[in-house]
Amino acid sequence: MDSLRKTICVKVGKVGIGGKNPVRIQSMADTSTEDERATVKQLLELYRAGSELLRITVNTPKAAETVPKIKKNLIKEGCDVPLIGDFHYNGHILLKDYPECAEALDKYRINPGNTGKKDARTEHFLQICEIAKHYDRPIRIGVNSGSVDDDLLQSLRIKNQRSKKKKNERDIILEGMLKSAVFSLEKAVDCGIKENKIILSCKTTEPAELVYLYRELAKKCSQPLHLGLTEAGGGIKGIVWSTSAIAVLLSEGIGETIRVSLTPSPDSNRTEEVYVAKEILESLNLRRFSPKIISCPGCGRTSSNLYRKLAKEIENFVNENSLKWTAERKGVEKLKIAVMGCIVNGIGEGKSADIGISLPGSGENPVSVIFEKGKQVATVKGDLKILLSEMKKRIDNFIVREYHLIGGQNGSESSRKTQRT
Repeated sequence: MDSLRKTICVKVGKVGIGGKNPVRIQSMADTSTEDERATVKQLLELYRAGSELLRITVNTPKAAETVPKIKKNLIKEGCDVPLIGDFHYNGHILLKDYPECAEALDKYRINPGNTGKKDARTEHFLQICEIAKHYDRPIRIGVNSGSVDDDLLQSLRIKNQRSKKKKNERDIILEGMLKSAVFSLEKAVDCGIKENKIILSCKTTEPAELVYLYRELAKKCSQPLHLGLTEAGGGIKGIVWSTSAIAVLLSEGIGETIRVSLTPSPDSNRTEEVYVAKEILESLNLRRFSPKIISCPGCGRTSSNLYRKLAKEIENFVNENSLKWTAERKGVEKLKIAVMGCIVNGIGEGKSADIGISLPGSGENPVSVIFEKGKQVATVKGDLKILLSEMKKRIDNFIVREYHLIGGQNGSESSRKTQRT
Protein backbone atom coordinates (compact mmCIF):
# COMPACT_ATOMS: atom_id res chain seq x y z
CA MET A 1 0.00 0.00 0.00
CA ASP A 2 1.82 3.07 -1.25
CA SER A 3 1.32 6.31 0.62
CA LEU A 4 0.61 9.52 -1.26
CA ARG A 5 1.89 11.41 1.77
CA LYS A 6 5.66 11.86 1.75
CA THR A 7 7.18 12.18 5.19
CA ILE A 8 10.52 13.07 6.69
CA CYS A 9 12.50 10.14 8.09
CA VAL A 10 13.26 10.46 11.80
CA LYS A 11 15.91 8.19 13.30
CA VAL A 12 15.14 7.03 16.84
CA GLY A 13 18.16 5.08 17.99
CA LYS A 14 18.69 2.54 15.20
CA VAL A 15 15.05 2.62 14.10
CA GLY A 16 13.89 4.73 11.16
CA ILE A 17 10.39 6.21 11.35
CA GLY A 18 8.73 7.72 8.32
CA GLY A 19 10.24 8.09 4.88
CA LYS A 20 10.38 4.67 3.23
CA ASN A 21 10.42 2.75 6.51
CA PRO A 22 7.61 0.37 7.49
CA VAL A 23 4.98 1.43 10.01
CA ARG A 24 6.51 0.81 13.44
CA ILE A 25 4.90 -0.62 16.58
CA GLN A 26 5.27 1.15 19.90
CA SER A 27 4.19 0.06 23.37
CA MET A 28 4.44 1.44 26.90
CA ALA A 29 5.18 -0.11 30.28
CA ASP A 30 2.73 0.43 33.13
CA THR A 31 5.19 -0.41 35.90
CA SER A 32 6.67 2.21 38.19
CA THR A 33 9.91 3.26 36.53
CA GLU A 34 11.42 3.43 40.00
CA ASP A 35 11.08 -0.36 40.10
CA GLU A 36 14.00 -1.36 37.91
CA ARG A 37 13.40 -5.12 37.95
CA ALA A 38 9.66 -4.99 37.20
CA THR A 39 10.12 -2.42 34.44
CA VAL A 40 12.90 -4.35 32.71
CA LYS A 41 10.85 -7.55 32.92
CA GLN A 42 7.80 -5.95 31.33
CA LEU A 43 9.80 -4.13 28.64
CA LEU A 44 11.44 -7.40 27.65
CA GLU A 45 8.01 -9.04 27.38
CA LEU A 46 6.85 -6.23 25.09
CA TYR A 47 10.03 -6.42 23.03
CA ARG A 48 9.76 -10.20 22.61
CA ALA A 49 6.13 -9.81 21.58
CA GLY A 50 7.31 -7.55 18.74
CA SER A 51 7.37 -3.98 20.03
CA GLU A 52 9.91 -1.87 18.13
CA LEU A 53 9.85 1.17 20.41
CA LEU A 54 9.50 1.01 24.20
CA ARG A 55 8.16 3.89 26.28
CA ILE A 56 8.36 4.47 30.02
CA THR A 57 7.08 7.14 32.37
CA VAL A 58 9.74 9.45 33.81
CA ASN A 59 7.97 11.37 36.55
CA THR A 60 10.15 11.45 39.69
CA PRO A 61 13.83 11.97 40.53
CA LYS A 62 14.09 8.29 41.48
CA ALA A 63 12.57 7.27 38.14
CA ALA A 64 15.04 9.49 36.26
CA GLU A 65 17.87 7.99 38.29
CA THR A 66 16.72 4.47 37.38
CA VAL A 67 16.45 5.02 33.60
CA PRO A 68 20.17 4.40 32.79
CA LYS A 69 20.04 1.15 34.79
CA ILE A 70 16.97 0.03 32.89
CA LYS A 71 18.66 0.80 29.56
CA LYS A 72 21.80 -1.08 30.60
CA ASN A 73 19.81 -4.17 31.59
CA LEU A 74 17.81 -4.14 28.37
CA ILE A 75 20.98 -4.07 26.28
CA LYS A 76 22.44 -6.84 28.41
CA GLU A 77 19.40 -8.99 27.48
CA GLY A 78 19.88 -8.29 23.78
CA CYS A 79 17.10 -5.70 23.59
CA ASP A 80 18.52 -2.74 21.68
CA VAL A 81 15.28 -1.10 20.52
CA PRO A 82 14.79 2.60 21.34
CA LEU A 83 13.82 3.55 24.88
CA ILE A 84 11.51 6.57 25.07
CA GLY A 85 10.88 8.79 28.08
CA ASP A 86 7.36 10.11 28.67
CA PHE A 87 7.41 13.52 30.39
CA HIS A 88 4.62 15.56 31.98
CA TYR A 89 4.79 18.62 34.26
CA ASN A 90 8.43 18.31 35.39
CA GLY A 91 10.31 17.01 32.34
CA HIS A 92 12.39 20.18 32.05
CA ILE A 93 13.62 19.66 35.61
CA LEU A 94 14.30 15.93 35.45
CA LEU A 95 16.17 16.04 32.15
CA LYS A 96 18.33 18.93 33.41
CA ASP A 97 19.04 17.46 36.85
CA TYR A 98 19.68 13.90 35.62
CA PRO A 99 21.90 14.13 32.53
CA GLU A 100 22.52 10.36 32.54
CA CYS A 101 18.79 9.86 32.11
CA ALA A 102 18.70 12.38 29.25
CA GLU A 103 21.56 10.56 27.56
CA ALA A 104 20.18 7.04 28.11
CA LEU A 105 16.84 7.82 26.46
CA ASP A 106 16.57 7.62 22.69
CA LYS A 107 13.61 9.99 22.40
CA TYR A 108 11.64 12.39 24.59
CA ARG A 109 7.85 12.53 24.46
CA ILE A 110 6.53 15.97 25.42
CA ASN A 111 2.87 16.87 26.02
CA PRO A 112 2.74 20.63 25.35
CA GLY A 113 -0.41 20.96 27.44
CA ASN A 114 1.38 19.69 30.54
CA THR A 115 4.66 21.58 30.55
CA GLY A 116 3.52 24.41 32.79
CA LYS A 117 1.08 27.27 33.32
CA LYS A 118 0.70 30.35 31.11
CA ASP A 119 4.10 31.75 30.00
CA ALA A 120 5.97 28.99 31.82
CA ARG A 121 4.33 26.42 29.55
CA THR A 122 6.26 27.52 26.46
CA GLU A 123 9.38 28.27 28.49
CA HIS A 124 9.52 24.73 29.92
CA PHE A 125 8.71 23.21 26.54
CA LEU A 126 11.65 25.07 25.00
CA GLN A 127 13.94 23.98 27.84
CA ILE A 128 13.21 20.35 26.98
CA CYS A 129 13.84 21.15 23.32
CA GLU A 130 17.22 22.66 24.21
CA ILE A 131 18.18 19.49 26.11
CA ALA A 132 17.03 17.32 23.20
CA LYS A 133 19.15 19.44 20.87
CA HIS A 134 22.17 19.15 23.19
CA TYR A 135 21.97 15.33 23.25
CA ASP A 136 20.90 15.12 19.59
CA ARG A 137 17.70 13.32 20.56
CA PRO A 138 14.42 13.36 18.60
CA ILE A 139 11.20 14.39 20.30
CA ARG A 140 7.56 13.49 19.93
CA ILE A 141 5.18 16.37 20.47
CA GLY A 142 2.14 14.52 21.79
CA VAL A 143 -1.10 16.46 22.19
CA ASN A 144 -3.94 14.73 24.09
CA SER A 145 -7.60 15.72 24.15
CA GLY A 146 -7.66 15.51 27.94
CA SER A 147 -4.80 17.94 28.49
CA VAL A 148 -4.98 20.70 25.91
CA ASP A 149 -3.47 24.09 26.82
CA ASP A 150 -6.16 25.81 28.95
CA ASP A 151 -5.22 29.31 27.80
CA LEU A 152 -5.46 28.29 24.15
CA LEU A 153 -8.87 26.71 24.70
CA GLN A 154 -10.15 29.78 26.53
CA SER A 155 -9.10 32.07 23.68
CA LEU A 156 -10.89 29.78 21.21
CA ARG A 157 -14.03 29.80 23.39
CA ILE A 158 -14.06 33.61 23.45
CA LYS A 159 -13.59 33.70 19.68
CA ASN A 160 -16.44 31.18 19.31
CA GLN A 161 -18.79 33.33 21.39
CA ARG A 162 -18.25 36.21 18.98
CA SER A 163 -18.77 34.05 15.92
CA LYS A 164 -22.12 33.82 14.12
CA LYS A 165 -21.56 30.11 13.47
CA LYS A 166 -21.07 28.55 16.90
CA LYS A 167 -19.00 25.43 17.48
CA ASN A 168 -19.71 22.94 20.22
CA GLU A 169 -17.18 22.38 23.01
CA ARG A 170 -15.81 19.19 21.50
CA ASP A 171 -15.07 20.89 18.17
CA ILE A 172 -13.28 23.68 20.08
CA ILE A 173 -11.10 21.07 21.78
CA LEU A 174 -10.23 19.46 18.43
CA GLU A 175 -9.34 22.87 16.98
CA GLY A 176 -7.19 23.55 20.04
CA MET A 177 -5.40 20.23 19.66
CA LEU A 178 -4.43 20.98 16.07
CA LYS A 179 -3.32 24.52 16.90
CA SER A 180 -1.27 23.25 19.85
CA ALA A 181 0.49 20.61 17.72
CA VAL A 182 1.34 23.02 14.90
CA PHE A 183 2.37 25.85 17.27
CA SER A 184 4.63 23.48 19.25
CA LEU A 185 6.18 22.15 16.04
CA GLU A 186 6.98 25.70 14.93
CA LYS A 187 8.43 26.59 18.34
CA ALA A 188 10.64 23.50 18.36
CA VAL A 189 11.98 24.30 14.89
CA ASP A 190 12.56 27.94 15.86
CA CYS A 191 14.47 26.65 18.88
CA GLY A 192 16.87 24.86 16.54
CA ILE A 193 15.56 21.29 16.52
CA LYS A 194 15.78 19.95 12.99
CA GLU A 195 12.57 18.82 11.31
CA ASN A 196 13.98 15.31 10.98
CA LYS A 197 14.06 15.12 14.78
CA ILE A 198 10.33 15.66 15.39
CA ILE A 199 7.37 13.28 15.41
CA LEU A 200 3.82 14.48 16.07
CA SER A 201 0.71 12.95 17.60
CA CYS A 202 -2.78 14.28 18.30
CA LYS A 203 -4.66 11.68 20.34
CA THR A 204 -8.23 11.48 21.49
CA THR A 205 -10.54 8.76 22.82
CA GLU A 206 -13.01 8.83 19.91
CA PRO A 207 -12.23 7.00 16.62
CA ALA A 208 -14.06 9.47 14.37
CA GLU A 209 -12.27 12.40 16.03
CA LEU A 210 -8.92 10.68 15.62
CA VAL A 211 -9.51 10.21 11.89
CA TYR A 212 -10.44 13.89 11.53
CA LEU A 213 -7.46 15.13 13.54
CA TYR A 214 -4.87 13.13 11.62
CA ARG A 215 -6.32 13.93 8.22
CA GLU A 216 -5.97 17.61 9.12
CA LEU A 217 -2.53 17.19 10.70
CA ALA A 218 -1.30 15.32 7.62
CA LYS A 219 -2.17 18.37 5.50
CA LYS A 220 -0.25 20.72 7.78
CA CYS A 221 3.14 19.02 8.09
CA SER A 222 5.47 16.40 6.68
CA GLN A 223 6.46 14.98 10.07
CA PRO A 224 5.97 11.28 10.82
CA LEU A 225 2.72 10.83 12.75
CA HIS A 226 2.20 8.51 15.70
CA LEU A 227 -1.31 7.00 15.71
CA GLY A 228 -3.51 5.64 18.45
CA LEU A 229 -6.45 6.40 20.69
CA THR A 230 -5.14 7.89 23.90
CA GLU A 231 -7.33 5.58 25.99
CA ALA A 232 -9.02 2.84 24.00
CA GLY A 233 -10.50 0.85 26.88
CA GLY A 234 -10.18 -2.89 27.29
CA GLY A 235 -11.31 -6.15 25.76
CA ILE A 236 -13.31 -6.27 22.54
CA LYS A 237 -14.29 -2.60 22.78
CA GLY A 238 -10.70 -1.40 23.03
CA ILE A 239 -9.54 -3.62 20.18
CA VAL A 240 -12.39 -2.67 17.84
CA TRP A 241 -12.24 1.06 18.54
CA SER A 242 -8.48 1.19 18.10
CA THR A 243 -8.58 -0.88 14.93
CA SER A 244 -11.40 1.11 13.33
CA ALA A 245 -9.51 4.39 13.69
CA ILE A 246 -5.96 3.23 13.01
CA ALA A 247 -6.93 1.08 10.00
CA VAL A 248 -8.82 3.92 8.30
CA LEU A 249 -5.84 6.25 8.60
CA LEU A 250 -3.23 3.68 7.59
CA SER A 251 -5.32 2.74 4.54
CA GLU A 252 -5.10 6.41 3.51
CA GLY A 253 -1.32 6.41 3.91
CA ILE A 254 -1.44 8.40 7.17
CA GLY A 255 0.64 7.19 10.11
CA GLU A 256 4.22 6.03 10.53
CA THR A 257 4.10 4.52 14.02
CA ILE A 258 1.20 3.10 16.04
CA ARG A 259 0.28 2.15 19.57
CA VAL A 260 -2.86 0.29 20.66
CA SER A 261 -3.53 1.69 24.14
CA LEU A 262 -5.56 -1.14 25.66
CA THR A 263 -6.56 -1.49 29.29
CA PRO A 264 -5.27 -4.98 30.13
CA SER A 265 -7.66 -7.35 31.86
CA PRO A 266 -6.59 -8.32 35.40
CA ASP A 267 -5.46 -11.77 34.28
CA SER A 268 -3.53 -10.75 31.16
CA ASN A 269 -0.17 -9.11 30.60
CA ARG A 270 0.76 -5.99 28.69
CA THR A 271 1.70 -7.74 25.44
CA GLU A 272 -1.88 -7.85 24.11
CA GLU A 273 -1.50 -4.32 22.75
CA VAL A 274 1.52 -5.40 20.69
CA TYR A 275 -0.26 -8.43 19.24
CA VAL A 276 -3.26 -6.31 18.24
CA ALA A 277 -0.97 -3.74 16.57
CA LYS A 278 0.72 -6.53 14.61
CA GLU A 279 -2.64 -7.91 13.49
CA ILE A 280 -3.76 -4.45 12.29
CA LEU A 281 -0.63 -4.09 10.14
CA GLU A 282 -0.91 -7.63 8.81
CA SER A 283 -4.61 -7.24 8.00
CA LEU A 284 -3.76 -4.24 5.79
CA ASN A 285 -0.84 -6.11 4.22
CA LEU A 286 1.57 -3.44 5.50
CA ARG A 287 3.78 -5.84 7.49
CA ARG A 288 4.27 -9.57 7.96
CA PHE A 289 5.38 -10.89 11.35
CA SER A 290 4.47 -14.58 11.55
CA PRO A 291 2.64 -17.33 9.65
CA LYS A 292 -1.05 -16.60 9.15
CA ILE A 293 -3.83 -18.96 10.20
CA ILE A 294 -7.29 -18.79 8.69
CA SER A 295 -10.13 -20.80 10.18
CA CYS A 296 -13.88 -20.93 9.68
CA PRO A 297 -16.38 -19.64 12.26
CA GLY A 298 -18.46 -22.80 12.10
CA CYS A 299 -22.11 -23.32 11.17
CA GLY A 300 -24.82 -25.98 11.30
CA ARG A 301 -22.77 -28.13 8.91
CA THR A 302 -19.81 -28.46 11.27
CA SER A 303 -20.26 -31.61 13.28
CA SER A 304 -18.32 -30.97 16.49
CA ASN A 305 -15.93 -28.68 18.35
CA LEU A 306 -13.02 -30.57 16.82
CA TYR A 307 -12.15 -27.89 14.25
CA ARG A 308 -12.28 -25.19 16.93
CA LYS A 309 -9.91 -27.11 19.17
CA LEU A 310 -7.61 -27.95 16.26
CA ALA A 311 -7.52 -24.31 15.09
CA LYS A 312 -6.65 -23.15 18.61
CA GLU A 313 -3.93 -25.76 19.07
CA ILE A 314 -2.34 -24.92 15.72
CA GLU A 315 -2.50 -21.21 16.59
CA ASN A 316 -0.70 -21.97 19.87
CA PHE A 317 1.89 -24.05 18.01
CA VAL A 318 2.57 -21.23 15.55
CA ASN A 319 2.77 -18.59 18.30
CA GLU A 320 5.22 -20.71 20.29
CA ASN A 321 7.51 -21.21 17.30
CA SER A 322 7.11 -18.12 15.10
CA LEU A 323 9.99 -16.15 16.67
CA LYS A 324 12.36 -19.06 16.12
CA TRP A 325 11.10 -19.72 12.59
CA THR A 326 11.28 -16.09 11.47
CA ALA A 327 14.78 -15.73 12.97
CA GLU A 328 16.01 -18.81 11.08
CA ARG A 329 14.00 -18.93 7.86
CA LYS A 330 13.68 -16.26 5.19
CA GLY A 331 10.07 -15.48 4.25
CA VAL A 332 8.44 -17.92 6.67
CA GLU A 333 6.22 -15.10 7.95
CA LYS A 334 4.32 -15.40 4.63
CA LEU A 335 3.25 -18.98 5.36
CA LYS A 336 -0.54 -19.42 5.24
CA ILE A 337 -2.28 -22.22 7.12
CA ALA A 338 -6.00 -23.05 6.81
CA VAL A 339 -8.13 -25.01 9.30
CA MET A 340 -11.65 -25.56 7.95
CA GLY A 341 -14.65 -27.31 9.45
CA CYS A 342 -16.55 -28.75 6.47
CA ILE A 343 -16.56 -29.30 2.72
CA VAL A 344 -18.34 -26.05 1.71
CA ASN A 345 -15.28 -23.78 1.80
CA GLY A 346 -12.84 -26.30 3.24
CA ILE A 347 -11.55 -27.65 -0.07
CA GLY A 348 -11.11 -24.24 -1.72
CA GLU A 349 -9.50 -22.59 1.30
CA GLY A 350 -7.35 -25.64 1.95
CA LYS A 351 -6.02 -25.49 -1.60
CA SER A 352 -5.44 -21.72 -1.51
CA ALA A 353 -3.30 -21.99 1.64
CA ASP A 354 0.28 -23.27 1.74
CA ILE A 355 -0.94 -25.95 4.13
CA GLY A 356 -4.63 -26.60 4.71
CA ILE A 357 -6.82 -29.13 6.41
CA SER A 358 -10.53 -29.63 5.79
CA LEU A 359 -12.27 -31.53 8.57
CA PRO A 360 -15.42 -33.59 7.98
CA GLY A 361 -18.67 -31.74 8.56
CA SER A 362 -22.05 -33.17 9.46
CA GLY A 363 -22.98 -36.01 7.13
CA GLU A 364 -19.60 -36.08 5.36
CA ASN A 365 -17.16 -38.95 5.06
CA PRO A 366 -15.40 -38.86 8.49
CA VAL A 367 -11.98 -38.21 6.97
CA SER A 368 -9.87 -35.03 7.14
CA VAL A 369 -8.17 -33.94 3.92
CA ILE A 370 -4.77 -32.20 3.98
CA PHE A 371 -3.48 -29.96 1.17
CA GLU A 372 -0.02 -28.53 0.47
CA LYS A 373 0.50 -25.87 -2.18
CA GLY A 374 -2.86 -26.57 -3.76
CA LYS A 375 -2.58 -30.34 -3.93
CA GLN A 376 -4.17 -33.00 -1.76
CA VAL A 377 -1.34 -34.85 -0.01
CA ALA A 378 -3.04 -36.91 2.68
CA THR A 379 -6.28 -38.08 4.28
CA VAL A 380 -6.31 -38.62 8.02
CA LYS A 381 -8.81 -40.31 10.33
CA GLY A 382 -8.67 -39.75 14.03
CA ASP A 383 -9.19 -37.54 17.04
CA LEU A 384 -7.65 -34.19 17.96
CA LYS A 385 -4.37 -35.73 19.10
CA ILE A 386 -3.84 -37.55 15.79
CA LEU A 387 -4.83 -34.58 13.60
CA LEU A 388 -2.70 -32.13 15.59
CA SER A 389 0.33 -34.40 15.48
CA GLU A 390 -0.02 -34.78 11.70
CA MET A 391 -0.42 -31.05 11.10
CA LYS A 392 2.51 -30.10 13.35
CA LYS A 393 4.75 -32.56 11.54
CA ARG A 394 3.67 -31.31 8.12
CA ILE A 395 4.09 -27.63 9.09
CA ASP A 396 7.60 -28.30 10.40
CA ASN A 397 8.57 -30.27 7.29
CA PHE A 398 7.06 -27.66 4.97
CA ILE A 399 9.03 -24.86 6.61
CA VAL A 400 12.30 -26.79 6.41
CA ARG A 401 11.65 -27.71 2.77
CA GLU A 402 10.30 -24.43 1.41
CA TYR A 403 12.06 -21.63 3.30
CA HIS A 404 15.79 -20.97 3.08
CA LEU A 405 17.93 -20.66 6.16
CA ILE A 406 18.93 -17.03 6.73
CA GLY A 407 22.57 -16.74 5.75
CA GLY A 408 22.85 -20.50 5.26
CA GLN A 409 21.73 -23.45 3.20
CA ASN A 410 18.50 -23.60 1.29
CA GLY A 411 15.45 -25.47 2.44
CA SER A 412 15.99 -28.66 0.45
CA GLU A 413 19.60 -29.03 1.68
CA SER A 414 18.46 -28.50 5.26
CA SER A 415 15.66 -31.00 4.70
CA ARG A 416 18.11 -33.68 3.56
CA LYS A 417 20.29 -33.02 6.60
CA THR A 418 17.25 -33.28 8.87
CA GLN A 419 16.27 -36.59 7.28
CA ARG A 420 19.81 -38.01 7.67
CA THR A 421 19.89 -37.10 11.37
